[in-house]
Amino acid sequence: MSNLLLFEEKHVRRAWDPAQQQWYFSIDDVVQILTDSANVKDYLKKLRKRDPALGAYWGTNCPLVAMPGTDGRIRPIRAAKAEALLRIIQSIPSPKAEPFKLWLAKVGYERLEEIENPELASRRMREVYRQKGYSEEWIEKRMRGIAVRDELTDEWEKRGVKEQKEFAILTAEISRATFGMTPAEYKDFKALANPKDNLRDHMTDLELIFTMLGEASTTEIAKRRDAQDFPQNKDAAKSGGTIAGNARRELETQSGTKVSSPENFKALTQREAKALKQRNTKTT
Repeated sequence: MSNLLLFEEKHVRRAWDPAQQQWYFSIDDVVQILTDSANVKDYLKKLRKRDPALGAYWGTNCPLVAMPGTDGRIRPIRAAKAEALLRIIQSIPSPKAEPFKLWLAKVGYERLEEIENPELASRRMREVYRQKGYSEEWIEKRMRGIAVRDELTDEWEKRGVKEQKEFAILTAEISRATFGMTPAEYKDFKALANPKDNLRDHMTDLELIFTMLGEASTTEIAKRRDAQDFPQNKDAAKSGGTIAGNARRELETQSGTKVSSPENFKALTQREAKALKQRNTKTT
């Protein structure tokens, strides 16, 4: 359901917002698919009138976004991010909207379960990775990496780093010092052109290990220095990444093998994934 995959067989215009790191979808296209309305704009006007809460929500959550029109020319199109679009779909009384509503009910129920028992979220995530063909050893490192990352971001929030933009800058500092590349440069290195590709889901075991080392080191340094606000935490991020970078270079010298790999998991067959795992094992 990521990026509204239920629409992947339909023509729904969308635009990527690099600043917000999210997709915006054409509301008109989605409503047309779900209602077959002859006049989508009139339908939406009546929908907002019938659901006053949606009308209030509409103003700030459904901006005009530049997208190609039916004639191919770029023009402002009323759009919504996934969260806002799902809110609109909840108000549409159409049989075609039922799969989305059922999915939302299921996800909502699962989220409540995970709040009561956080281990369920971990189990479900592990199962998703298994279904994608990742090895158990890789999954264990990926899950551990998520925990290390959460600990770091929690520490940043406690130390006055609040904005998502600042999180991204600090993460880039750690990555640059660890691998010699920012996350954006690393994605180019691995030929991950799709904005929704998660870099860490395409890292080898060793890349995950050194990512963890850089972030865990940054957390520890921030604590020891009692780093406050963005500038001091930026210095801690550089120091933490440098520790991981020095360890990476030492391993590369001793093993004769580069840690950073251009390979990704997008098109790996089971056999290729197994071979990649074996190569990583030999390197360690």
